[in-house]
Parts: sequence; structure tokens; C-alpha cells
Amino acid sequence: MSSSSSSPPARRSVFDAAYIRAEFDAAGISPTFIPTIWKYVLQNPRCSDLDGVPSLSAAAYALLRNKFRPTTSTLTAAAESKDRTTTKLLIRLQNEESVEAVIMRYDSRLGKYDGKTRPGGVRSTLCVSSQVGCKMGCRFCATGTMGFKSNLSSGEIVEQLVHATRYSQIRNIVFMGMGEPLNNYTALVEAIQVLTGFPFQISPKRVTVSTVGIIHSINKFNNDLPNINLAVSLHAPDQDIRCHIMPAARAFPLAKLMNALQSYQNASKQTIFIEYIMLDGVNDQEEHAHKLGKLLENFKAVVNLIPFNPIGSASTFKTSSDQSIKKFQKVLRGIYSIRTTVRQEMGQDIAGACGQLVVSLPDERSAGGATLLSDIEDLRI
Repeated sequence: MSSSSSSPPARRSVFDAAYIRAEFDAAGISPTFIPTIWKYVLQNPRCSDLDGVPSLSAAAYALLRNKFRPTTSTLTAAAESKDRTTTKLLIRLQNEESVEAVIMRYDSRLGKYDGKTRPGGVRSTLCVSSQVGCKMGCRFCATGTMGFKSNLSSGEIVEQLVHATRYSQIRNIVFMGMGEPLNNYTALVEAIQVLTGFPFQISPKRVTVSTVGIIHSINKFNNDLPNINLAVSLHAPDQDIRCHIMPAARAFPLAKLMNALQSYQNASKQTIFIEYIMLDGVNDQEEHAHKLGKLLENFKAVVNLIPFNPIGSASTFKTSSDQSIKKFQKVLRGIYSIRTTVRQEMGQDIAGACGQLVVSLPDERSAGGATLLSDIEDLRI
């Protein structure tokens, strides 16, 4: 018999919904109290225990003390862009790995709806991570250089919103941070079900999941996550260019991906957001715009053109010129009648912009200076 005693299992996040429901059920405690616990943590994000949750049974308090923590992750750093539109959060997980989440503040009055200025004012979108690192290895993305380290639990995904609420009231959530969300599918679905329920009550129409195109998960997406927006990181109009810049695309042939998206759209009636990074001389020529237009002609889609963010000296790609981007947009809009926007980048000075999320403390690379922007969720037709 060994003299060394094994350490007790790590306590789990109260936001790991399936786990806490199973534990309550096994202990004969009604799961109807669970949203009350979540509300308490949301209102007391710095609480170190759950003894202050009101009106629970003695058995419930004992179970919470033994098996759960209010949050298993900790906010270790927050960096704000010079223009104050973006805050990047560095969050340490229980396994000592770290992920990043980014708060982006937008002015909805800068968006248009039916040709008229939108009502409202400044509100915030949270860009959340679903994995530590990423398996996809896209050559233009900083997170891809980390390789894949681990999946986040559903609770760790939800906790990013808990931490973010200390800085801003969050209205929209986009799964466009670190990782490929559909490669962590079970945790993704569970987290979104929590985020769209009490007490968070984020509208499903204000949640967007971005994927490189994991076909078998897209086939389940509408059934498991109705009314959630789907964004596809297409980035190329043909399979050869896609494979060149996105090695993982070899596993998801473009023709099969487009068939899966057509089936998804037929069933869901949802607009699909197409993300397209603009790489100088690689995928940004007029011929590429025509190919993309033909590829999408039978879809109800919004194309979001993303100027490439240089992610350091290791990158071989260059940003497309403004002229190339405008020409590309003009072809899609004018010839193919596809709604096409150009993403205005936020948080580049704190490495919080698209493709820049890789765990590191920010350096002072640029002066920032962007103004409040209109948001992708405001593009819904």
C-alpha cells in the first residue's frame, strides 16, 4: 500500500451545467435552484465561496462546498486599447493554461437598418475562446502558431462572460476567439444553452459561432442550436487556395462544405456570415471575387472582408491594398448582389484584433485611434 495519498479531485465550475445538474440529481436536490446560483455568481463575480447564495438546503450548500467553485478561472490581466473601444482579458484556467477574451464596444447608431440610422447607443460584444490554441493551423492566424493544447469546459466558456461583465454590459457574443468552436462541440452547445437562458439571457440572435467548416458538426448545428448565427471562415473561393492558407481544409472539401451549408440554410432559413481574409496577391484579385460570387449565388449570405493583421515577422502574407479590397467588394455587391462589408479592425494595439489572439501580454505596437464602429450583428437583414 502506497504511503502517498492522492489529492482530491479538482472542484468544478458551477457553470458546468451538465455536471452540476447530474450532481444535484444524484443528491436528490431540485435542479431548479441552479440558475439562482448562477445569478449569485454573476452579481458577485469576485466571491470566493457559495455560502451567500440565498434559500438553498443544507445538503445543497454541502454539495457546493465539496464539489464546486464559483469560478474555476481567474482574470489575470486586462489591457485596454488607447481608443478605449477594446479590452483584452487574459484568463488563467484551472489547468494553468490561459486563454484570451476580447470586449469590443460599438455604437449601434453607426449601423443602418432599412436605409435608416439605427436607434440605441454604445453596447458591447464579447469575443470568446473555445479552446487553448487550435488544431486548424491556419497560416494567417496567431492562435494557429500555438498548436492545440486543450478544450475548454462549458463552464470555462461561460466564465469568460462572468469576467467580462466586470467591465461592460455584454449584448452580443461571438465565438471568434482562440480555437475552433465546432471541434469542442458538446461544451459549445452546453455553454450557449446556459448563456441564452436565465440569468444571462443573451438573445440567440445575438450569438454567432465561427467555424472553418467542420462538416459533421454543421450538419447538427441547426438542430442543437436553433436561431444561433453561423459564420464560416471561408477565406478562399476554391479548394486549392483554401488548402494553401488553411491546411485543415484538406479534410473538408469545398464542394462538400457548400452542400452542408446549403442544407443548413434550407432547414434554418438563417443568413450565413462568410468571413474572408484579404491576403495580397493570394485571394484578393477580381477573379477571386467572381469565383466567390458564383460560389455564393444560391445563398442568403453576408460577406465580411477582413484586412489581414500582420502577426509578426514569421508571417509571409501581406495585407491587401485598400484599392484591392474596394474592387473586391464592388464585384460582390454590384455583379452578384451579395451584401459585403469590410471589417474595421479594433484592438490592434493590444493584439486583440482578428487573428492576433495568442497568449501573451500586450506590447505597445501602434497608436490605435479607431472610432466607435458598427458591429457584425447589426448587419442582420
